[in-house]
Parts: sequence; C-alpha cells; structure tokens
Amino acid sequence: MIILKTRREIEIMKKAGRLVAKAHELVRNNIKPGITTKELDQIVEDFLKSQNAIPTFKGYNGFPYSICASINEEVVHGMPGDKKLKEGDIISVDIGATFEGYVGDSAKTFLVGEVDEEKRRLVEVTRQSFYEGIKFAKESYRLSDISHAIQEYAESAGFSVVRDYVGHGVGKNMHESPQIPNFGKPGKGPRLQPGMVLAIEPMINAGTYNVRVLDNDWTVVTLDGKPSAHYEHTIAITDGEPELLTVL
Repeated sequence: MIILKTRREIEIMKKAGRLVAKAHELVRNNIKPGITTKELDQIVEDFLKSQNAIPTFKGYNGFPYSICASINEEVVHGMPGDKKLKEGDIISVDIGATFEGYVGDSAKTFLVGEVDEEKRRLVEVTRQSFYEGIKFAKESYRLSDISHAIQEYAESAGFSVVRDYVGHGVGKNMHESPQIPNFGKPGKGPRLQPGMVLAIEPMINAGTYNVRVLDNDWTVVTLDGKPSAHYEHTIAITDGEPELLTVL
C-alpha cells in the first residue's frame, strides 16, 4: 500500500531532507585525496546528532555506519573504513536522516580531485538522468514513466542502468511502497497522485549493468569492475511540479 502524506508530514520531511542536504555539503567540503571514508562517516554522524536527527542507516538491518560510501566500481552500500580516497576516484555517498519521526534520503556522487573524462561524464549523466525522470513525476503520469525516462537518457549516453536495486517510497520508514525501478516500459504501475513521497535514485554503470555483492554481504560492485555513479533525491508529488525535499 502506498501511504499518501499530508502537507504537515511533507513539511516535516523537508526538515529531514534539509539536514541531509547540509550533510552532503559537509561531505563535499571535506572530500579530498587522503581522507578516509570512515572520517566522512564520522563527520556526517556528528552533524546529524548535533541537529537532533538520527542517522537512518546506522543499525538498519545491521548496517553499522551512518553513510554508505561507494568508491569507483562500488555501486551502492559501500561500507566506510580506513581506505583513503585518492586523486581520480569518484565516490557515491548515500545519507539518510530521521527527524521528528520522518526520513530524508539522498545520494550524490563526488569527484576526488582531477577525474578522467569517462568518470566525469558518468557522474553528469547519472545526475541528469534523475532530472529527466522527474519530468514525469507529476499527477496522472504512471510510475514507470519516470523509470523509462531515466533508462532512455542513460542508455542514449552509452551507459547502463542497474536492474537489481531500485528507488522506493519514503515516510516514517526509509523503504515504503512503491518500488521504483530505473528502467522499464512507460505507462505501467500506479498512477501518480499528490501526497506520494518517493526516493528516485538512478544507479548508472559505465559498463555492464550486472552487479554482485562482496563477501561483507553489503557492498554491491559492478561485475566488470567499471565505475558506477548514484544520484538520489526524496521528492513529493504535488498538483503541479514535483517538490524536491532533500535540498537546501
């Protein structure tokens, strides 16, 4: 069942989303060659707690950190640790914050220093595929219209769309109905209506869309070892344009 949110609930989710956006700015300002992903995790955790927010990911199904930090060929669910970022890396950082009982969820892929053209283009196309998708995040369109637009844009740029992991509804829980693939035919799934709050999150690979999970049972990597990028915002469907909740 898709839980429609009231205006009051969406306003609270905007507060949670704004904290996620501020956390992403802290990450952006601290990313440089030599910093570890565990240090980035601590920065985000300290900030969220200072704002009376709960890091949503920490403890979720046993995940032990406040952010997911996925480097280069890591697609999603990268575990922070002592690995240092180096010049030329890209890193996808996924952050969730629970504030006054509601969740904000957003991911961005950052460049570390000077990055080669393929990775830079991958990050740009992944970001833009999100914006191509939400052109259809309006009342009366169907859910898969978003999915189709993301796939069409990413594949037209020569990249592939991850099939195994998808976007989702958001509210009091991080994962609610519906699931939102980043691929598929248009005109399928539920019709969009005001009050739906969705996390739209393209995961785009430079090579094959096939992925595998590492032995830590969390980190997802591309099967061919080529880089991957991730871009996500929590949005609310309105009676007009979609409202981005995880922005400043």
